[in-house]
Amino acid sequence: MAADTLLTAVRAHLQLQPDHTVILEPIKRGASGRTVVRLKAEGHPPFIGIHYTMERKDNRFFLPVAHFLRKNRLNVPEVLYDNPGRHIALVEDLGEKDLLSLADHPWEVREPYYRSALEQLDRLFYIRLPRDLELSPPFGPEIYAWEQDYFIDNFVERHLGLDGAALRDHEELSRLSKNLGASHRNLVHRDFQSQNLILHEEKAWIIDFQGLRLGRQEYDLASLIYDPYLDHSEEDQNKLLDLWEEISEERPVPELLRDCAIQRLMQALGAYAYILHEQRNDWYAQHISAGARLLLAQIKDTPLDNLLHPILEGAVEK
Repeated sequence: MAADTLLTAVRAHLQLQPDHTVILEPIKRGASGRTVVRLKAEGHPPFIGIHYTMERKDNRFFLPVAHFLRKNRLNVPEVLYDNPGRHIALVEDLGEKDLLSLADHPWEVREPYYRSALEQLDRLFYIRLPRDLELSPPFGPEIYAWEQDYFIDNFVERHLGLDGAALRDHEELSRLSKNLGASHRNLVHRDFQSQNLILHEEKAWIIDFQGLRLGRQEYDLASLIYDPYLDHSEEDQNKLLDLWEEISEERPVPELLRDCAIQRLMQALGAYAYILHEQRNDWYAQHISAGARLLLAQIKDTPLDNLLHPILEGAVEK
């Protein structure tokens, strides 16, 4: 049904005859509850077709957020056609190459794209939010607490088969969510990682931005620096921090960046486990060990070490 709807949309947009050849190529990227395809009409440049449902509330924000970000000169794909009533959109095709595809390349090759991505993040920090733009709820204590429960439900209990009762409402996790949720003044992407950064025209372009909301900028920064897909070495983590300091003219408070990294990595591990077991997508299994190892490094010498270390050690060994 989604494929037929998207084919009808591209034919209408390009005013094609019914017998005009249009090739549809599924794109299996992420797990946002949307159907994303590449549409190739003979004699025309390709489009990315998106069909979304309301199962995830943030999907309805994609179109207004796309227009908002593009108006503010961020590198996001242009929306070429949309039909909110049928939950479809055609957007600019930026190609298939993302930041993850450069994982094995030397730093000199990756650095310009990291720079471009971090420049986008810095620009997002200064954008003023118009009053009439509806977004997902801001990152408050309850959202962070939900992410922690997501981690416990899907990673600790479902994936590892452990009892997560001792973690629920634990004072240290509650303190983390309250401290991080005490301020949410800036716009954050919420999933600022390598698969959502497309490489196009020698720059990084942002996709999957429907989760845009107010929060802490350090959450996005931690999402990229401690991205389990890329599994940066400590040397590369420091290079990224140096690059961020050069761009933003400040270095994040180490304790705050660490806390955001802990929170983000718990969320990521919860997501990997959920997608692996609920959606039967085995691709995410390979990144669980890296995520657990990165989280172990972040909790070292913190009050969360004794709480989470035994759990994460088992995940690294799996």
